[in-house]
Amino acid sequence: VRMVESGGGPLQAGDSARLSCVAIGRSVSNYAIGWFRQAPGKQRELVASITPIGTTNYADSVKGRFTISRNNADNTLYLQMNSLKPEDTAVYYCYARNRENFLFWGQGTQVTVSS
Repeated sequence: VRMVESGGGPLQAGDSARLSCVAIGRSVSNYAIGWFRQAPGKQRELVASITPIGTTNYADSVKGRFTISRNNADNTLYLQMNSLKPEDTAVYYCYARNRENFLFWGQGTQVTVSS
């Protein structure tokens, strides 16, 4: 499975943006999928995840501002980001985890939020 992200770029504080990630090569409808991010000098952290049945989980830092969703028909994952803050600046990676707990990663997309 190849994961390909799009979206992001330079943004201002308070802006909204949507990241997309399409899975290519195999359906991920039965996979847990989600987004991590990594800021310079920091460890990669889980931002949000969604199970095959639609149960979501969010990092405390993004609750109420970010929304994760999936479209199984299009094999696509989304991350709607509202009220962006400079501390949201990071490279965002989408992933898919299969039943054997193997992770497929995207190449990452940069989100830069200026104050």
